[in-house]
Amino acid sequence: MGFVFTAKVKASSVYIVLMSLQHRIIFGNSQHMSELERGSVQLMVTSPPYPMIAMWDDQFCSSDPKIAEFWQKLNLDGGEETVRQIYDAMHRNLAKVWAETFRVLCNGGMAAINIGDATRRINDRFQLFPNHSRIIEECEKIGFITLPYILWKKPTTKPSYKGKGAFLGSGFLPPNAYVTLDCEFILLFRKGTLRHFKTKDPERYESKFTKEQRDEWFSQIWSLKGTRQTVDDLERRTAAYPAEVAERLIRMFSVRGDLVLDPFLGSGTTTKVAIESGRSSIGYELDPKLLPAIRARLEETQIALKTEIMSQVKIISRSGEC
Repeated sequence: MGFVFTAKVKASSVYIVLMSLQHRIIFGNSQHMSELERGSVQLMVTSPPYPMIAMWDDQFCSSDPKIAEFWQKLNLDGGEETVRQIYDAMHRNLAKVWAETFRVLCNGGMAAINIGDATRRINDRFQLFPNHSRIIEECEKIGFITLPYILWKKPTTKPSYKGKGAFLGSGFLPPNAYVTLDCEFILLFRKGTLRHFKTKDPERYESKFTKEQRDEWFSQIWSLKGTRQTVDDLERRTAAYPAEVAERLIRMFSVRGDLVLDPFLGSGTTTKVAIESGRSSIGYELDPKLLPAIRARLEETQIALKTEIMSQVKIISRSGEC
């Protein structure tokens, strides 16, 4: 159940009319998106929990008890094979969401996944876990077509050790220092063939971007500041990306009136940007404790649009209404 409203929003001297949009926020597991019919979504944009990043360990363990068993096994045997089992299980867990996303995307629909690789020292062994390549592998198994990806370079990202800026390794002495990861990936996939539109489709033409936007957005390297994490530990675990990343992706790979999915909604950035961009949206989130953060994000949007929207966004719990 959605809503209908009309508002004029001035952004970069362009008036956007928002109307007949539907927005749903569902507290439930996105491995099963029963609320969505096959082929009903045009774009998926998300930033999932990052495998092998410590602050998401508990979330993966809660989602899949087998992962928790592997961690217990690692404490006993300390084996490298067990480390790989944990890593593999985390990606199998995410792959269930990618498979369900494939089901609900229309032919020609796009998926954009913001992910970072992980470095971690386990049992005194420091190593890289290449999350981006593993997600590409899993998505191709499902049937997605891999497209050129974006490298998001975060200018403010600095390596740290014990709260201080530092490089990993042995300081100024070769050869045991490590390269610092200061880029994340925005992986892009398509389901099936190119989308087709009727000649001079009004929604598509209303969605056009400027030459400057095209030249910047479709370059491979983006230099954008990451979201400043000044909130509590709960919201830090939402893998929040700045609204500008979501805005670029939504405008690049969907048209006005399309349905945008975020299967790891977190604090609600994708919903906020979809509303502002004239798209419908549906987001899934496991943790109901994030509801206040989502409401706050929507209230910010309401103030910016000067339009009452809170009563018009449907928030649903699989166990009942929120």
